[in-house]
Amino acid sequence: MNPTFRAAGDQWRQRLNLSHPQEVCRLYRKSLKLLNSWVIDRIIFNEEATLLRARFDDNKAVNSAAASRLLREGQEEAFEFMHPDPYCVPWMPGGSLFMRNPPPPLVVCFPDGNYPEDAPKVTFNPDMSVCKPETGKSAVGQVIVDFSTKSMT
Repeated sequence: MNPTFRAAGDQWRQRLNLSHPQEVCRLYRKSLKLLNSWVIDRIIFNEEATLLRARFDDNKAVNSAAASRLLREGQEEAFEFMHPDPYCVPWMPGGSLFMRNPPPPLVVCFPDGNYPEDAPKVTFNPDMSVCKPETGKSAVGQVIVDFSTKSMT
């Protein structure tokens, strides 16, 4: 990539300065999600998740230099075992139920504008969550779904 383009992308993305415990929690959660993508059977998943938790607990009381080394090695291991087609919840982008039966707009259901009292007064995003401008997920207008990363912008 062009360095100018990379600099513009870095400026647009927010860089978070996370504490070490936050980074470890994110690595643990990402590891569980990766494990969920690779293991289909729930019994095997629970056994492997227990072993994974034991690996994290064994290294809980190490010094800061070893902790940062272990964190780096864990991130590299997570990258190494990344699934080519990770599991996603069926109603999220990339899932089999994504936008299968979206609710029709109220204007279509009630063209005269007489909405019943129990009609929903909210707008839904394509992932069926409620549109809230304060969360940044407000699908008013056009929504872009990136199916390669299975995310919605």
